[in-house]
Amino acid sequence: MYKILLVDDEILVRDAIRENIDWKSLDCELVGDCENGRQAVEFVQSHKVDVVLTDICMPYMDGMELSEFLHDNYPDILIVIFSGFGEFEYAKKAIRYNVSEYMLKPVTAMELTKVLRNMKEKLDSRKKEQKKMESLSQTSKDYHKNVDVIRSKALETLVNCTRDVQVSLLELKKLGISFDCSSYRVAVFDMDTYSEMYQVDMHKQQESALMSFVLFNIGNEIVARENAGVAYQEGSNRVCIIFTGCRSREFGDKIHSICQEIQQKVKEVIGIETSIGIGSWVRSPQELVYSYKLAEKAIGYRYLLGGSLLLDMEEKKTDNSINLIKSLETLTEEIKVGNRQKVTEILEQIEHEIKGALVEKSYACIYLQQVIRAIGNTCQSLSDDPEKIIAQREKLLKEVSQAKTFDKAVTLVKEYAEGVFESLQDLNSSSGQRQGMMAMDYIRKNYMDPDLSLNSICSYLNISTSYFSTIFKEMTGETFIESLTRIRMEKAKELLENTTLKNYEIAEKVGFSDPHYFGISFKKMTGKTPTEYAREKRR
Repeated sequence: MYKILLVDDEILVRDAIRENIDWKSLDCELVGDCENGRQAVEFVQSHKVDVVLTDICMPYMDGMELSEFLHDNYPDILIVIFSGFGEFEYAKKAIRYNVSEYMLKPVTAMELTKVLRNMKEKLDSRKKEQKKMESLSQTSKDYHKNVDVIRSKALETLVNCTRDVQVSLLELKKLGISFDCSSYRVAVFDMDTYSEMYQVDMHKQQESALMSFVLFNIGNEIVARENAGVAYQEGSNRVCIIFTGCRSREFGDKIHSICQEIQQKVKEVIGIETSIGIGSWVRSPQELVYSYKLAEKAIGYRYLLGGSLLLDMEEKKTDNSINLIKSLETLTEEIKVGNRQKVTEILEQIEHEIKGALVEKSYACIYLQQVIRAIGNTCQSLSDDPEKIIAQREKLLKEVSQAKTFDKAVTLVKEYAEGVFESLQDLNSSSGQRQGMMAMDYIRKNYMDPDLSLNSICSYLNISTSYFSTIFKEMTGETFIESLTRIRMEKAKELLENTTLKNYEIAEKVGFSDPHYFGISFKKMTGKTPTEYAREKRR
């Protein structure tokens, strides 16, 4: 029977609950009742208690303080809080104390019975899980006493080449394991729940060792039944299989079939998804390390492709590189014109390309960072608060690199793109300001064209020159020529500072067909000739 403790400062409430609940039918026993939290603390320190039913408002120690004490010192005790109407929102804040249920007073016998049944189900489930873990723990202890431990260590040593291969082969031969076939492959099995895809605390680490033993048993049984190789445990959370046979399509298909059967069986028995990487074929035990390294690399693609992976590195035929230049150019243009649907399609296409290329995590992050910078630069060029855009972009770049899976990283990028549309919404509602921003962006991209003129930019925007001149001056405080000249001079200064190009070459690169006119314009803006400026900056 489960032990229940009732805590309420009203004796009539305690009496009513004691007398109106059929405790026996619930497989529960009311082992005590206390009138405040202080008494309850003393009681649980000397008695076994499974569930505490407590009011909030009580003298000396209230229900929230009691919940905090139980959370910190007796985390296995389930807590049910009663609260008056005015206290209910306050009571819900106790979620940080793992409170199981909140009940609004007055509490009926039917309502409390239903809650107690829920508590019993939770306790039954916990007890069942504890028995399962105890059984696995005992089985694991038995396993560590037998020869399989020695065998696994010897096989791991052979595959990883941590000592002379011939010494390992001799030891394994004494254990009844011989390697005398024509071809070998290594498959690595790694349980997703305990991988880098999730936060793995100390409890999970301990649990993973037990679950790994189940995975080993299943894998060993199936591979032995098929006479296809030998299984061993690697460390505390992985299982490897050395497949032995002749290199053929039939045996390759058989390896896949065995891996899939193990994957499915593990899911059925312990409810855990497993990812599998299969290395390349090798011709001798000395080369097993190469097959193993590839199988381990395949597991790394779980970041990109998600869990429950089965990846054969012999079938991986990709150059691991993609070019996003055209996609990013299209993306920025669609952002500027406000085509939300098209931007979504391009982002999904980029996601598909990266996954299809089967790149490693570092490269996947680099590609996503390119997307972020393209979106951010576009937003920055159209925004009146570029510093905010830069700060937001840098924060996102870090978050993307820290995401546990590629899907999560992509979600962050898509949310960022959506946020850009929101931030540009006000801008888009003002057609004049939007056209002014687009004009500035057009100038930055085409300043090197000596034929860039007021007419060409108005043709691009499809507006009259007089209207454009008005809105442009209002937005920038400059005329078109003033803005164009300023941007050209900024670029010229960069080239003078950082290159050894001749003045006429720089003039050509920043859109001046006449080097003499370039020199006059440069001195007018900076007070120095291009040669004087370069000499000063290059010292």
